[in-house]
Amino acid sequence: MDSRIATELLMATQPVALLFADEKPVGAKEFAPGKWGCVIALVSAASKGHVAAISRETCGCMGGRIGLGFTDSFDGAPGGIEYFLSTGRGEGFPEGEGYMKTPELGKEYVDSLPTTVIDAPYVVFKPLSAVDLAVETPREVIFLVNPDQLTALVVLANYGLPGNEHVIIPQAAGCQGLGILAYREAASAFPRAVVGMMDVSARPFVAPDQLAFTIAFPMFQAMEADAPGSFFVRPAWQKVKARLGKAEKE
Repeated sequence: MDSRIATELLMATQPVALLFADEKPVGAKEFAPGKWGCVIALVSAASKGHVAAISRETCGCMGGRIGLGFTDSFDGAPGGIEYFLSTGRGEGFPEGEGYMKTPELGKEYVDSLPTTVIDAPYVVFKPLSAVDLAVETPREVIFLVNPDQLTALVVLANYGLPGNEHVIIPQAAGCQGLGILAYREAASAFPRAVVGMMDVSARPFVAPDQLAFTIAFPMFQAMEADAPGSFFVRPAWQKVKARLGKAEKE
């Protein structure tokens, strides 16, 4: 399917559809069982035109298994996840990531996550252009965008709704931002978009100027419908679009 929004944003990469599936799509990129790999690398591959898939057996990252909903337990974290996120537990254990100041705050953070276990064997990432709505419906759509493009998405997310807080920027692992946090929003009566890639560990898997903007598929459809009459046809956006166009040619 096509996206008016992606066209207006002059995106160099494609929006990515996240789907749940019972089977791995033929030819999909996937990590080898038992090998570590970052979920964000698969999202990035899909944004460049590839189909990618991941399952419980091929998700070798503990954070990725939590983030995508393959498990709801951090029990496998050496020394305890609250120590791994913060100060570390000392000799014989992995160095702490320093993302939370204390183990107590690390535990509070983990307890606040909307963990879940999905029923599907596979999470599939597809370029939006490869989605056939006659046979499949995405759970959500992920845009990998620069600050100018993100600005437009935030404005458009609020354009057709009352108030101005329909986008959130939580501290989260890259996979959590497009997984369990986005799943929670999709199940909400008033879903919000999630700005992601606020994850130091996952940043190397995207371009330096890329952030993620993830929305439930019905919210994406509403934004697509709103796009033609929005600021996209006004002079202010045309100035920004001209700058995007110039960057694309360089």
